[in-house]
Amino acid sequence: MIRALSAVMARELRKTIRQKSRLLASTVRPLIWLFIIGGGIGSITENQQPGSYQEFIIPGILGMTLLFGAMLSALTTVYDKESGVMRMMVIAPLPSYWISLSKMLSATIAGMIQGFILCIILVISGLTGLSQLASVEFVAAVTLTALACSGLGMLTAAISKSLDNFAAIMNFVIFPVFFLSGALYPISTLPAEIQWITIINPFTYGVDLLKHAAHTGSGHSVDFSMMLDCIILALFTIFALAISSWQFGRESTRSTLIGTLTRAKN
Repeated sequence: MIRALSAVMARELRKTIRQKSRLLASTVRPLIWLFIIGGGIGSITENQQPGSYQEFIIPGILGMTLLFGAMLSALTTVYDKESGVMRMMVIAPLPSYWISLSKMLSATIAGMIQGFILCIILVISGLTGLSQLASVEFVAAVTLTALACSGLGMLTAAISKSLDNFAAIMNFVIFPVFFLSGALYPISTLPAEIQWITIINPFTYGVDLLKHAAHTGSGHSVDFSMMLDCIILALFTIFALAISSWQFGRESTRSTLIGTLTRAKN
């Protein structure tokens, strides 16, 4: 099983590394948010909170990189569903959750690679210190957040019927998840109705965990405890793995049954 897991992960990661344009876009997108949007809003909110606004949104921008990276990595799963590769994987003599787990782990690693590339750029630009980014706490926060984001990507891929369907669902999911997470503003400043939405958003806890790890001693506020962040992210990852595995297994069983009935009629 371990060999099969590593084989699927290696296949997915090779696809990611070969897509140079996607890696470039994953680097440029957060920089646009950080320097252009962050700089513009920061000029408006100057002296209204401790530290600069750009420093405040660094965890949110990093979370966005992990989210986009993991969601786009899930696109290969939809392609595998359309081409029939996913059905061949699921009907292999392995539990279906191993296939989902391998794809989630590869999406997690792909998102983390893009996230650490952004961190290197942040260190070079002087916006954050290397000691913070090299800490075990920070690496653990990035890992847990990337796992939850890959789980969200697998859930989206599991309910998508085609590549076009996945693109539509991804846009419907990814932007509300990002904007309603406290990535760009403290949750405590939001209206009560929107606060409730952010509380049930699992990505909120990933961003908050990144704030804990990146804003140590900076004076920026956090919204939840680290323990709660870790528990919510772990529970959501397990939930996403279970639902996506069940859905892929269900689709495989249906396809096999249809194929059997077709052959029987012929």
